[in-house]
Amino acid sequence: MVHRTARVGLRVTSGQRRRCFGLLRSAGDVWACVLEVNGWRRRRRDAPLVGYRELCRELSVSGPGTFGELDSTGARSVLRRFSDAWFAAAKRRKAGDVSVGFPRRRRGLVPVRWYHGTFTLDGARVRIPTARGTAPLWVRLARTLPYPVEQVRSVTLLCEGGRLFLDITAEVPVATYRAGEGPDPARVAGVDLGIIHPYAVAGPDGAGLLVSGRAIRAEHRMHLADTKARRRAVARRAPKPGQKGSRRWRQYRRRTRLIEGRHRRRVRQAQHEAARQVVSWAVRHRVGVLHVGDPRGVLDLPAGRRHNLRLRQWQIGRLLQVLTDKAVLAGITVHLVDERGSSSTCPACRRRVPKPRGRTLSCPHCTFSGHRDLVAAATIATRTPGGGTTTPTRQVVVPGVVTHRRAGRHLPGAGRSRRDPRRPSRAARGSVGPRRPAPPPSGGESLAPKARIHNTHRTPGER
Repeated sequence: MVHRTARVGLRVTSGQRRRCFGLLRSAGDVWACVLEVNGWRRRRRDAPLVGYRELCRELSVSGPGTFGELDSTGARSVLRRFSDAWFAAAKRRKAGDVSVGFPRRRRGLVPVRWYHGTFTLDGARVRIPTARGTAPLWVRLARTLPYPVEQVRSVTLLCEGGRLFLDITAEVPVATYRAGEGPDPARVAGVDLGIIHPYAVAGPDGAGLLVSGRAIRAEHRMHLADTKARRRAVARRAPKPGQKGSRRWRQYRRRTRLIEGRHRRRVRQAQHEAARQVVSWAVRHRVGVLHVGDPRGVLDLPAGRRHNLRLRQWQIGRLLQVLTDKAVLAGITVHLVDERGSSSTCPACRRRVPKPRGRTLSCPHCTFSGHRDLVAAATIATRTPGGGTTTPTRQVVVPGVVTHRRAGRHLPGAGRSRRDPRRPSRAARGSVGPRRPAPPPSGGESLAPKARIHNTHRTPGER
């Protein structure tokens, strides 16, 4: 059994929306109270109050009704979130990462989680727990529940881009197969992560898969250009620091949050589609183990303002997490390996190859030529998880039969019949003007209006 989480939107009335945001603000008040208490203890040079049980004792002392309609179960979920964040930061600092800070920033809205037995699911309706003595809060889901009701273990109320969502976590069994049709642990495939191709997979029998992510890259580029254009348009009417904004400015900020949330949902859906295609391909080829190259080390290298933005938009951690979740559900094991030098080493002569400008890797020392990402995936498949030498211990099998897939067909401009409204049209670039008649044959009179010639070189007395 594995845990899966699906995000479902909520259809709420104005009163329900006000109460849901009240719960999120009350959770932010709980977070702020914990920070305030720890601030007092730090000024007195006392030990911080970070343990989950200790925080729950302080919550019980505060008494009921302290945080509005938020019940004790939802408040304890905020305390659990704070405790986990504090101990995670302490673990990373102990490992030597001194740039990590403890949670000390206030939050206006904090997600609230309720566990099995505290909420009620009735078809497309969910009853969110509230404090004792308050009216019950029923909300409606925007789509059907993706999991059976008996498998749901928790629900989390959150806000993203000004919209309310419910993260539904369920316990889902691992996929089962017939005898001889399931993933074989002896069959290993390599996966290379990238920007142009989010996933490039090299199988054990000479088969390969390339998932194109050009639509995702175009979505990032067009969203950035649209954001810059909107900021330039409203720069003149932006309020000064400390000045109260107008209603028009609040509408612009709300519209900005909606666009940002839509952009994140589009990219997230495209990443899930890409990972689903990789896992489906691995199941068809009975691949039992995936060796995935871990390129997160490149995030520590300063590469300039523009390239640093591309690396952050790459979202390596999310690609790894999404692929791992779907692979585990399908019964496939995932191992992270070192991907250093995998796309710049010739698999035939094992010599260093200069980085090509395109996607084709050509070795100047021998006659080998192949797709750069597939070569990297084939090299990653031969490496041992957990470190060790990066020199291939066995023959690198470069795929000969490649399957091409696309991720993000739902994105604007990805299909032939859909044009991205953020991309300037040809008519907006200017008009060629009115059509003039064709020039007449030689000896005829032109039908075009005669041009007025301004003679600036006049003789004295000439009019």
